[in-house]
Amino acid sequence: QVQLVESGGGLVQAGGSLTLSCAASGRTFSTYLMAWFRQAPGKEREFVANINWNGGSTYYADSVKGLFTISRDNAKNTVSLQMNSLKPEDTAVYYCAARRLGITMMTMEGNYDCWGQGTQVTVSS
Repeated sequence: QVQLVESGGGLVQAGGSLTLSCAASGRTFSTYLMAWFRQAPGKEREFVANINWNGGSTYYADSVKGLFTISRDNAKNTVSLQMNSLKPEDTAVYYCAARRLGITMMTMEGNYDCWGQGTQVTVSS
């Protein structure tokens, strides 16, 4: 398994941008499907985006499609989430998740067995 550490969260005004990063340990990072989930206060954790092992396939939740971009760098063992045109409803704790040999149709929380500790994103109106 990989260990995941997120960074890049913070406070941003509505309409602004923020980039989250997730650093993974281990030599098998390139075999993992990587994803971002988020959990807003009082709500269940929800899928945001994922990316397959080589970055050739991505999948986004409808709520972020065209606004967020997921990418990965297998040489650096990192996955990023570029978030543009942020809205107050994007406020949440954002989690990085991993699933070895996963495919992008895997969007359920239970599909993933490695999780980071989360990073807070707060969008002010």
